[in-house]
Amino acid sequence: MNRKSLVTSLALSCVIILGSEMADAGKIPSGGSTATLLVTGLEGASGSTIGPGGALYVTEGAAGRISRVDPQSGEVTTFASGLPKAIIGIGGAIDVAFIGKAAYALVTLVGFDVGGSDVVGIYRVDGPGRFTVVADIGAFSVLNPPNTPFDLPTGVQYALEAYRGGFLVTDGHHNRVLRVTLDGEVTELIAFDNIVPTGLAVSGNTVYMAEAGPVPHLPQDGKVVSFKPKTPTATEVASGASLLVDVEFGRGRLLYALSQGEGSGGPAGSPALPNTGALVEVNEDGTFTVIMGGLDRPTSLEVIGDTAYVVTLTGQIWRIDGVSAPPYGVYMVEGN
Repeated sequence: MNRKSLVTSLALSCVIILGSEMADAGKIPSGGSTATLLVTGLEGASGSTIGPGGALYVTEGAAGRISRVDPQSGEVTTFASGLPKAIIGIGGAIDVAFIGKAAYALVTLVGFDVGGSDVVGIYRVDGPGRFTVVADIGAFSVLNPPNTPFDLPTGVQYALEAYRGGFLVTDGHHNRVLRVTLDGEVTELIAFDNIVPTGLAVSGNTVYMAEAGPVPHLPQDGKVVSFKPKTPTATEVASGASLLVDVEFGRGRLLYALSQGEGSGGPAGSPALPNTGALVEVNEDGTFTVIMGGLDRPTSLEVIGDTAYVVTLTGQIWRIDGVSAPPYGVYMVEGN
C-alpha cells in the first residue's frame, strides 16, 4: 500500500469517513483570523471554484451534482445534477472549473477499475441536467500508463484548472499533471515520482502545485512547487505542512496552501486526524505561516479578497476572514 497515493488511499477509506459520527464536525477552527461556519450538509464535497458573479461552485461527488453557494449568505442552490456519482466513497464529480461562462466538471473513479461504467474525464455542463464528455482521461490513462507503480489504470484525478483555453488536471495516483484541450486531446505535461500531486493554481506561465507526499504524509513531504510548460522538473517553493491538498492565490498575488492535517498513524488509507488541518501562507524563505488551524479534513480552498473559503470532507464550508491582514501577506509572486 505504500505505493498508493493520497487520493487512492482516501478512496478506500472515505466511506468510513462520511458514515462516521461527526462529533467534532462543528468545532471552531483557531487562528488569528475569524472563522465562520457558512455551509453544512454537502454530500461528498470536494473541489471548488469561483464562477460567474463571484459565487462559489462546489462539487458533491456523492450526489452527482455541482452546487452554487452565495459567499456572503451561504445560500446553496443546485447548479447542475445528474453527473456520475461516487462509487467507492470518493470520486464522481471531484472538481469544477469555468472557461468563460461554461462550467466543466472533472469526474474520476467511475470506470471499470472500480466497478463502474461511466467515462473518467471532463464533462461540459450544457444545462441543469445535461452534460457532454469533452475528454476521456480514463481512456488516455489506460493507453499511456505512468512510470510510477499504480493499481487503478484510469488513475485518480484530483484537481481541474483552466489553462490557456484548456485545462490542467492532476492525477494523484499516477503522479502527473495532464494537459487537456477542449477538443479532447490529452497529453502528459509533467510527471513526478511518488509525490502525490493535488491542487493547482496558475500565475502567468507558471503553474503552482500542492504535493501531499506519499504515505505516511510527513510534514516535510507536504510541499508547494512550481513549474512552467516544457520544463521537465518542478522547483520547490515551500515545504513543511502535512498532506497539502490545495494551493491558491489571494489579494496582491499572495500564495496560500491547505493542509489536510496530521497523519493518523493508522493503516494505509486512513485520512488525516480530525481537526488538525490548517490554512497556511507561503513565506519567502520557503516556510509556511499558519493562518487558521483546527480545520477538519479540508479538501479545497478559494480566496476572495481578504476572505478564504475552505471546503471539507465533512460537507462543510468555512469562511475565514482577514487572511491578508498583518502579520500575513508575506509572499509575493514574481512576474512571469
